Amino acid sequence: MKALLDAVLRLVAETPPDRVDQLARAIAKSGGAPMASSLDEWPLNPSARGLLTAVVAAWRTNSIAPAELAALLVGASAGYRRSKAEQVLELVWTGPPGPTIATRRTEQALLEVVDAAVKRLFITSFVAYDVPSVMKAFKRAIERGVRLSMLLELSEQDGGGISFDVIGKMKAALPTAHIYSWSSKDERFAGGKVHAKIVVADEAICFVSSANLTGQAMERNMEAGVLIRGGSVPHDLHRHLEALETSNVIARV
Repeated sequence: MKALLDAVLRLVAETPPDRVDQLARAIAKSGGAPMASSLDEWPLNPSARGLLTAVVAAWRTNSIAPAELAALLVGASAGYRRSKAEQVLELVWTGPPGPTIATRRTEQALLEVVDAAVKRLFITSFVAYDVPSVMKAFKRAIERGVRLSMLLELSEQDGGGISFDVIGKMKAALPTAHIYSWSSKDERFAGGKVHAKIVVADEAICFVSSANLTGQAMERNMEAGVLIRGGSVPHDLHRHLEALETSNVIARV
């Protein structure tokens, strides 16, 4: 049965819903796997023919009725489309373009998340400089009532890993923001740094990246990240960051 399920999932992932429905109707009217040659007119291209051939081959080893296979196809297609609609992933690559990956600046993806925030916005970064477009977006978010939280690395003077006081600079630039540090670490994390680079809004959209909040990262570095809309990842990530705050793993400064 597993082979049949795998073949069905591959087919629905590569086939428009209306074509899946058309195939399901044809299967329901067929006489079963031995009569599968009646489906030969369904494929529109070699790829579709290969997908159908795999389904029929697996069907011949499983004694399920045509109506059951038709229902399996329709259900798998609906489930796949719903899952795809719930979570959309987009690769963000900043740096030299290539033949297969289009570049989209890190700054664009970051600003999309910040500007999408309605109630809550959480940012983590090892280092942050005054990037004008990003700072303006933060201020716009605060002005429309968004609770802005930022987790940043402490300066070396305060026991952290960077040479200047980025937290002090952010507090001065964004006085109403909630700025946090990871100052209290147990033995497992002694010497640990805030290396996560995350922007997440309203548990609904997030950007996870290699890029710090710096002009160099926004414009010149080779950086990679993933923009995630919907699904469980933004929800779980936002909840986790806020749990670090409520459990006092990170502290407001």
